[in-house]
Amino acid sequence: MKIICIGRNYVDHIKELANERPKDPVVFIKPDSAVLPKEQDFYIPEFSNEIHYEIEVLVKIKKVGKHINEKFAHTYYDEIGLGIDFTARDLQSRLKEKGLPWELSKGFDGSAVIGKWVDKKNFRDLNNMNFSLSKNGTIVQKGNTALMLWNIDSLISYVSKFFMLKKGDIIFTGTPAGVGKISANDYLSAKLEGEELLTVKIK
Repeated sequence: MKIICIGRNYVDHIKELANERPKDPVVFIKPDSAVLPKEQDFYIPEFSNEIHYEIEVLVKIKKVGKHINEKFAHTYYDEIGLGIDFTARDLQSRLKEKGLPWELSKGFDGSAVIGKWVDKKNFRDLNNMNFSLSKNGTIVQKGNTALMLWNIDSLISYVSKFFMLKKGDIIFTGTPAGVGKISANDYLSAKLEGEELLTVKIK
């Protein structure tokens, strides 16, 4: 199982981190060991003093595909979900300054929180879904898939040019603005179209 992540897919998030708007999707990988086991708390790692939450809409691939035409991409998934891409922002900044890969700041153990999966048929329009993340009961991130630079189907098509997609692969589609630091004893919860799909306690 691969975890394929998309960076810089929301303009407001690009601006808040002072990044350059990309011409193509920014893609990186998390290993399967990054998945936080179900019902487990997230423990802040010793190597970072600045772990940030990033809420994202997720897609689970249901069959093998390569060079997928965008108009057929919808046939490659049935389930939508929410996830948190935990990022060691301080470590990422140091790596970016040196022009080095980000994986240490993005792919560490427990850095991918995956919530409950929902049948995509439950949503009227996958390109117009509201989602949010709350920290200790206060909403800190709000997004809508209509604001993506590249929508779900176009991402599947693009990624499949480089990676063969297989059953069980998960795509993190990018985060909206509002990312921020977590601290011990924080409680995060995420909703998609009003339904809570994810919760995690921070230790």
